[in-house]
Amino acid sequence: MKKLAVTVVMLIVACLTLVAEEVGQVTNIYGRENVTSLNGMWRYIVDVQERGFYDYRMNETPWGFFLDAHQKSPMDLVEYNFDTSSQMHVPGDWNTQSERLFFYEGTVWFRRTFDYVPKEGKRAILYFGAVNYEAIVYVNGKKMGRHIGGFTSFNFDVTDALKEGKNNVIVKVDNKRHKEDIPTNIYDWWNYGGITRDVMLLEVDETYIEDYSLELDKKDWQHLKGWVKLNKREAGVEVTVSIPELKVEKRVKTNADGEAELSIKAKPSLWSSENPKLYDIRIEKGEEKIRDEIGFRCIETDGKKIKLNGKQIFLKGVSMHEEAPFSGGRANNASQAHTMLSWAKEMGCNYVRMAHYPHNEHAVREAERMGVMVWSEIPVYWTIDWKNEETYANAQRQLHDMITRDKNRAAVVIWSIANETPHSDARDEFLSKLATYAKGMDGTRLISMAMEVTSASNYHNRLSDNMNKYVDVVSFNQYVGWYRDVNDASKMTWEIPYNKPVIISEFGGGALAGWHADKETRFSEEFQENMYVENLKMLDKIDGLSGMSPWILVDFRSPARYLPDVQDFYNRKGLISNEGQKKLAYYIMKKYYSER
Repeated sequence: MKKLAVTVVMLIVACLTLVAEEVGQVTNIYGRENVTSLNGMWRYIVDVQERGFYDYRMNETPWGFFLDAHQKSPMDLVEYNFDTSSQMHVPGDWNTQSERLFFYEGTVWFRRTFDYVPKEGKRAILYFGAVNYEAIVYVNGKKMGRHIGGFTSFNFDVTDALKEGKNNVIVKVDNKRHKEDIPTNIYDWWNYGGITRDVMLLEVDETYIEDYSLELDKKDWQHLKGWVKLNKREAGVEVTVSIPELKVEKRVKTNADGEAELSIKAKPSLWSSENPKLYDIRIEKGEEKIRDEIGFRCIETDGKKIKLNGKQIFLKGVSMHEEAPFSGGRANNASQAHTMLSWAKEMGCNYVRMAHYPHNEHAVREAERMGVMVWSEIPVYWTIDWKNEETYANAQRQLHDMITRDKNRAAVVIWSIANETPHSDARDEFLSKLATYAKGMDGTRLISMAMEVTSASNYHNRLSDNMNKYVDVVSFNQYVGWYRDVNDASKMTWEIPYNKPVIISEFGGGALAGWHADKETRFSEEFQENMYVENLKMLDKIDGLSGMSPWILVDFRSPARYLPDVQDFYNRKGLISNEGQKKLAYYIMKKYYSER
């Protein structure tokens, strides 16, 4: 009995030992050499009571034996055996891969085994594109760390945990909702749980290039500026940045902080929707080589105008969720993104609002290749716990990680910090800090958020939001015709008391694809079509209107939309059905954009 107790303690201590650190976010994982994909079939165990994590006798103490991936002694719980458990594809969500898990919110354990041969002088970085929502990662039974947030990438240095031969990665994934989370308890999209984006193992030198930036100088379009950052503070390391097409080869050396500034004379062809020009970029340090495709452009405002490369533009857009076309579930690859973005481009879009969280990197890069500008957003949505310091830290970290990953993507023109947040002093303080932080990280893009309009009278709408001084573009959501009579649209007047461009970040209403009736019948395609006709006439009267992103491109799943035989847990506001059928309102938007 005493021997058993000692064994349990030793296993628990081993489980609690951290052998790795969460290293800085490694950017452009897809452009690096020596990357091994860990995508594929992973074993999984559903753990409703988290018995694989907590010892009920010791209260919230991790069980060591479970993390060794299989039963080793009679004291181990036989219920937890990865070797005989079911399999699930990663990346992917568990909701659409197992009928029993469709509504499930809780803990699921995942395991992947792989062979590895350590190399002298090399480090191993374990990279996750995203895990929703909390991830605790173990390698060979040793805890690597914990990550919070369902839509941002993270990585750990796992070198010291790996061994020659067979290795295993185990991830405790928990998608339960909490008041203090980002997003909070209630939101209008499906809470897909799982390892929802790519998992990769990157091999690097002891000193490697962690991050870099390269952009057009807004004040001099024949000048590129940027920087390169190593993973550690090491001076005198030479880094070469090349752009063969522009005949550029720039050598720089790092300073004491392991960073090097870039200043390059060049005259690039500027990226735009009509000319989505990307340049082959090569960044080298010794034998380390990174490849990227980067476009150069200037986005700015001038009074109530948005200008791209000095020319006024109208953002002809649509909102979209990260939901796979046809099959449903969390989208996670370039093919799915291409399908949805092609539907948007066919409609005449030059812009998409990727709501309400950072979408996967494949989607942003695909938009860039296709010449589609992007609004990228963090999930500060509805009623956040504004006074909670940890909640703010979470939001700021997600904002930081979103900007860090996509700062080199020319397609991203707007960072959004929130959606439909009720006004309060605490909310203003929270959001103003986020806006200031975003500007400090990236001064080359526009800051916005989806606001709410308050009615000064029954037919007069006035936008009044203390956040107006922190944003570059004033954006708001409105649903005349859906949450009030569509006949009111012609009577509406709008007051936007700010000398800034205006984007209608959302408008629209629901329709069940294929259901036809008169324009007064709710959920018919004719009802939605008429609503769009009347809304567009109304919105055209707004002074400073510079863009719009109707809600939404494709029907998407939501637990709040359970109306049988009509919604069936889908938000039906899509211009296209979840099965790819274009509704009548799609063609209204297509005609409108063709004439803009």
